Amino acid sequence: MSFKSRGGGGGGFVVELPSRSFVSKKWTLLLCIGCFCAGMLFTSRLWTEPETRDLTRTTRTEDGLKLVLDGCDPSIKNVKREPKDVLGEVSKTHNAIQTLDKTISNLEMELAAARATQESILNGAPISDNLKVAESSKKRKYLMVVGINTAFSSRKRRDSVRATWLPQGEKRKKLEEEKGIIARFVIGHSATSGGILDRAIEAEDRKHGDFLRLQDHVEGYLELSAKTKIYFATAVALWDADFYVKVDDDVHVNIATLGTTLARHRSKPRVYIGCMKSGPVLAQKGVRYHEPEYWKFGEEGNKYFRHATGQLYAISKDLATYVSINQHVLHKYANEDVSLGAWFIGLDVVHIDDRRLCCGTPPDCEWKAQAGNVCVASFDWSCSGICKSSERIKEVHRRCGEGENALWSATF
Repeated sequence: MSFKSRGGGGGGFVVELPSRSFVSKKWTLLLCIGCFCAGMLFTSRLWTEPETRDLTRTTRTEDGLKLVLDGCDPSIKNVKREPKDVLGEVSKTHNAIQTLDKTISNLEMELAAARATQESILNGAPISDNLKVAESSKKRKYLMVVGINTAFSSRKRRDSVRATWLPQGEKRKKLEEEKGIIARFVIGHSATSGGILDRAIEAEDRKHGDFLRLQDHVEGYLELSAKTKIYFATAVALWDADFYVKVDDDVHVNIATLGTTLARHRSKPRVYIGCMKSGPVLAQKGVRYHEPEYWKFGEEGNKYFRHATGQLYAISKDLATYVSINQHVLHKYANEDVSLGAWFIGLDVVHIDDRRLCCGTPPDCEWKAQAGNVCVASFDWSCSGICKSSERIKEVHRRCGEGENALWSATF
């Protein structure tokens, strides 16, 4: 290749290519055409193969995800899901989560109880009755344990309860065996152990067999908070139940309605059920329900936190176990219902406010029963129980009771 100068003022150069470059262009053009034809032939032969493989993958993917993505493929237009089916699946999932949460909660409480037992053994301390659960054999499962709070002077009240809503004799055994319901009058001991008061209770217990004696408790009105702790600790050690109930002996109870109400919350963990209230903190001395530690609740005139009224409330097994394990460090306020609410303040507890647990006496509970909304418990707020209950509870039972057939036909 050579360079020649063109004349003129431009002073430019013209490149002169050799003649063999024209031959190269021709061959290059033919080579390109040949490669293009070969490429078209090769592509047309193999074009269907990737399409087939892709179709196979798509089909397999659809088959594999059909159960999960049913109805999500836009090509499937005839598949319809009813809203009630979707809601049903959501409800089942929610119930499963609640059941799992409750199971975990129960296991945590049982583990804590086992650790407390182990520490007591290692420290050489005597094991209290409520910590012997881990050592005992497998107990049958009950729906609820109903502890009826009573006193030495309340013989007439107890007899009136036995004559109305609490089954006696063989019926009480049937209540335990067929319905999974334990009911006992709860009482401790007198200041004079083995005295006339204790002997009277022992004689009554031999006749009826419906007492739960609290070995470590000395009876006294100002000791109700301590009695509540010991009751739950003792009950959870003796019976494996879903719920533990405390009720006063001057309150009328419909047991079947109570069982049905509690059974609805069976799958929930850490349940605290009752008529929730928030009364004033009474700082004035000499008045009923005076709170000596009123200053802990803020300025004068403040109200308590929400807690269940003391006439009747129920807690789930995990909460009863919590009280049992921690009873020695749980603070006792003057009022027992306030104390129980305080023990659960810092816990992840489900508070359930059910007004059927605090109906009034007739005509209130009677009107509600006639309307198909049978009350769980009935009493007079003015008396914190049924006024003159030993005389009036039969009338309340006649007008507001659920009927004996309701109990024996109920399923929980």
